[in-house]
Amino acid sequence: MGSVIPGFDYRRVAVADGVALNVAVGGTGSPLVLLHGFPQTHLMWRHVAAELSVDHTVICPDLRGYGASDKPAERDADTYSKRTMAADIVALAAGLGHERFALAGHDRGALVAIRAGLDHPGTITHLAVLDVLPTLDMWDILHGSTAAVAFHLYLMAQPPGLPEQLISASADAFFGHFLDVWARDPQAIPADVRTEYLRASREAVPSIVADFRASAGIDAEHDRADRAAGHRIGMPVSVVQQDWGAALGYDAAALWRPWAADLEHRTTTAGHFMAEEAPEEVIGLLRSLLAR
Repeated sequence: MGSVIPGFDYRRVAVADGVALNVAVGGTGSPLVLLHGFPQTHLMWRHVAAELSVDHTVICPDLRGYGASDKPAERDADTYSKRTMAADIVALAAGLGHERFALAGHDRGALVAIRAGLDHPGTITHLAVLDVLPTLDMWDILHGSTAAVAFHLYLMAQPPGLPEQLISASADAFFGHFLDVWARDPQAIPADVRTEYLRASREAVPSIVADFRASAGIDAEHDRADRAAGHRIGMPVSVVQQDWGAALGYDAAALWRPWAADLEHRTTTAGHFMAEEAPEEVIGLLRSLLAR
């Protein structure tokens, strides 16, 4: 497979501040943007994108700092804030001729998608979120020994220097750990795709760390301000998650309701990499959302 989705066209689109994103585009019809998670690239959508391109223009970028997209140096907290990364996606879609579009995100891409829904309500028509909570709620539910499952969040929240050094010293083991322990069906990520994920992540350690560091600081600040102001996501929202709430002692749907006025929340028996482990389930979720 290499590093491309078969049948999709590839291009680079300038978005802001000298940053260009690598993007795969396929199909025709109403636009749907798919944002990948960690430690992946846009390739995680290969099954879903191929199916949905039958009746949608499917747009699969590598996020700022990931894959073949540009990786600007972390000048300040805003360089990798989800607000900045969401603005990238809006600019990307506009550069491809789409002023309004549906948006789905997984993991890190889901955090970008949530911020896009809050910051650009006139642009995002539908929003799908795979396997995350909003940033502020994520930090709120982590406590005690159960927070050990999210050790990487705390590691990459540290000031610049040490986390980058530690991860770079054993990058394949670090990123491979998550591919191994988060998948209920490891065979869903074949060897060539795994190799590509590890290569791309190994080459992007500083920007990946900067993305996570932002979530411990400026992203939480942005969420806190929206919560205080009573801001909500107004477009139809579908959330699918593993049942982490049962494991960690919280009600995920209850945490989501204050954020989304039109919410469908469901759990899945698939692992974290659900677009690769259970693509038909994700395709069904997205088709159902887009029909609302």
